[in-house]
Amino acid sequence: KDLLPVCERLGLGVLPYFPLASGLLTGKYKRGQPRPEGTRLSDRDDVFDDETFDRLEALEAFAEERGLSLLDVAIAGLLAQPAVASVIAGATKPEQVRANAAAGDWQPSDADLAVLNALR
Repeated sequence: KDLLPVCERLGLGVLPYFPLASGLLTGKYKRGQPRPEGTRLSDRDDVFDDETFDRLEALEAFAEERGLSLLDVAIAGLLAQPAVASVIAGATKPEQVRANAAAGDWQPSDADLAVLNALR
């Protein structure tokens, strides 16, 4: 939250670490549903609390209102930050690589970015 404005002011580029929050921002984790086996967070009970799901659901609603996926919003929202030089997201399947690449196509408006910043 504080890092990006400082990097922007100093002219430094940022490569976000875990830009999809270890899979949280891919849409595969849902409140009240079993976590997919073999995923990075499948055994991390500490991550899945009401606050996390409240934020995820708010982001999903934001994405749905715009005809986007949660992945689109996560990647394009980061790319829209002036200090972010690139987003490197891991993938284990070819379709994930394609989805990651296509996610950068959405250009959030200033109003969209204000909403996203409020959801942090």
